[in-house]
Amino acid sequence: MTFSRDLKIAPSILSADFANFGAEIEAVETQGADWIHVDVMDGHFVPNMTFGPPLCKAIRKHINTVMDVHLMISPVDQYIDAYRDAGADIITAHIEAGPHIHRTLQHIKSTGAKAGIALNPGTGIGDMDYLLDMVDLVCVMTVNPGFGGQKFIHSQVEKVRQLRAKIGDRPIHIEIDGGITPETAPLMWDAGADVLVAGSAVFKGGSVSNPKPYGENIRAIKASCG
Repeated sequence: MTFSRDLKIAPSILSADFANFGAEIEAVETQGADWIHVDVMDGHFVPNMTFGPPLCKAIRKHINTVMDVHLMISPVDQYIDAYRDAGADIITAHIEAGPHIHRTLQHIKSTGAKAGIALNPGTGIGDMDYLLDMVDLVCVMTVNPGFGGQKFIHSQVEKVRQLRAKIGDRPIHIEIDGGITPETAPLMWDAGADVLVAGSAVFKGGSVSNPKPYGENIRAIKASCG
């Protein structure tokens, strides 16, 4: 992966047709997706359950861009190797997911994956001071984690602006996860984000047999950012 601050859209497969993941991924990439975002939930750290390593391994062969795996699980450390072995290019863990986030990031980096850290809406950026030189991505949650289709939390715009200033010229992506639409995307782009995760906003109106709406939705989000 070559670092770039160009705007990237990362459709979340949480909003895809679960019975047809491979074809959905191929369709959305063909229609302009930059990354593929995989939301992993455990029913414990967040109130939902989704995808284990075998599913990630199964879909890996359909992904030609970047497999961006967001672990909303706790404890997290003992699953890092499994998700890397399944093909994750980026592995993101929540700052609250274990007692030693520094060690967790070290573990992720040791696998050869890019390391990400996720911040819930109620989590500040102060704890990032001694972590920024270890991470490749900071994921700012703009909804409370656990479910797709939630309402965007506007207080996170200022958090992203402050985070962008703190990052400075470090090659770190700022990713936004939750409530991204053509209306909210420019707020985050202007604040300094460069990766926008979008689920229902990308997959709405389309299907494997009719993928053109996926492309139209992706282009609408990008166009809203200027």
